[in-house]
Amino acid sequence: MTPDFWLHLAVAVGLGLLVGLERERTESQIAGIRTFPLITVLGFLLATLAEPYGPWLPAAGLLALVAVLVLGNVAMMRRHHPEPGLTTEMAALLMYAVGALLASDMMAAAVVTGGGVAVLLYWKAPMHHFVDAIGEGDLRAIVRMVLIGLVIAPVLPNRSFGPYGVLNPFAIWLMVVLIEGITLGAYVVYTLVGARAGTLLSGLLGGLISSTATTVSHARETRRRPDTASAATVVVALASVVVFARVGIEIAVVEPAFLAVAGPPLATVMGVLAVATGVAYWTGRREMQPLAGADDHHVPSELGTAIAFGLLYALILLAVAVAKQHLGEGALYGVAAVSGLTDLDAITLSTAQLVRSGRLGTDLGWRLIVVGALANLVFKGMVAAALGHRRLWGRLALVFAAGLAGGALVLVLWP
Repeated sequence: MTPDFWLHLAVAVGLGLLVGLERERTESQIAGIRTFPLITVLGFLLATLAEPYGPWLPAAGLLALVAVLVLGNVAMMRRHHPEPGLTTEMAALLMYAVGALLASDMMAAAVVTGGGVAVLLYWKAPMHHFVDAIGEGDLRAIVRMVLIGLVIAPVLPNRSFGPYGVLNPFAIWLMVVLIEGITLGAYVVYTLVGARAGTLLSGLLGGLISSTATTVSHARETRRRPDTASAATVVVALASVVVFARVGIEIAVVEPAFLAVAGPPLATVMGVLAVATGVAYWTGRREMQPLAGADDHHVPSELGTAIAFGLLYALILLAVAVAKQHLGEGALYGVAAVSGLTDLDAITLSTAQLVRSGRLGTDLGWRLIVVGALANLVFKGMVAAALGHRRLWGRLALVFAAGLAGGALVLVLWP
C-alpha cells in the first residue's frame, strides 16, 4: 500500500467522524459517530478495488448501503419510532460518495464536500429560522434573482452594439446581476437579524442595500419620532460610509487593476466621512433612542427595478462615450454628477467598464466616481432636509459637510 492510500483512508475516517459527530449530537436513530466513518471507508475501499476488479464493486456497495438504510427505517417504524425526514439517509449516501472521491485521488473535492455536509447539518436551526423569517415577498425576490441571473443573462448576446461600441447587452446585464446580488445578500442578512440589528448594523446593511432608501425611511421616522434623530443620523451617515466599500467591491469585480488606483482616494473620502460619523455617534450616544426598524428596507430585486438600472447603466455608458468624444472632460464631470445623484452604482460600474476597455484613463475614472459620490451625498442631504425632522438635518449636515469637504480636497490636491 502506498502512503497516499493510508492518507486517504485517514481522511475518510476523519470526515466520517465529523459528520457522524453532528448526527450523534442530534440523536439520530439511523447512523451516528461510529456508522458514518464506516460508510465513508466503505465507499473509499470499494472505489479503490474498482480498478482491479471492475466498477460493479462500488455500485454493489451503494445498493447494499441503500438496502441497509431501508431496513433500518423499516425497523424503526415497527418500533413506532420513525426517523423524521431523510436528512441522515441522504448524508449517508453522500458520505459514501465522498469515500469514492478519495479513492479517485480527488482529495480537495472530498474534503470540501464532507466538510460542507457537516456544516449544512449543523446549520439546521439557523436555516429553519431563515425560512420562518422570510415572507412571500422575500421568496419572490429570491426567485426574481434566479430569473435575473440564471435565465435572462445566458440568452443575451455577448457583443457590442451602437456607434460607440459600448453597449454589450450581456455585459450590461451582468452588472445588473452584480448589483442585485449585493443588494439581495445584504437584505437576507437583514431579514435574519431583523429588529435585533441595532443602530450600527442597520447602517452597515443599509449602505449595502440602498443608502438612499435608508435615508428616506429614517428621515420619515424622525418626523414621527423626533427623539430618534441621533440614531437616524448615525444610521444614514454610516450607510453613506458603507457605500464607498460597495463601490470598491464593484470596481474590484469589473476591473481589479483599476482598484489599485481608485482605492486610495476613495478610501480617503470614506475615512473622512467615517470619522465624522464616529463623532456624530459619540456626541449623540447618550440621547439615542431605538429605531423602529420594521420598514427600513423593502424587498429588493424587483424585475422592473433591475431593468431600469440596466437601462440607466447603458445610458451612462453611452453618455460618457459621447461626452468624451465630442464635449470634452468637463462634460464627463457633469454626467457623473447628474447620474450619481440618485444612483452611484451605475456611474461606478460604467466608469470601471470604460477604464477596463481603455476608453477612459484611470485617473479621470476615479475622479468621476468621487464626483458621483459627492453628488449622491448632496441628494441624500436634500432628502433628509425635505422629509426629516430639523434635528436630523442639523446633525446630518455637519457629517455630510465634512464628507463633501474631504472629497473636494481629494479632487483638488490628489496627485
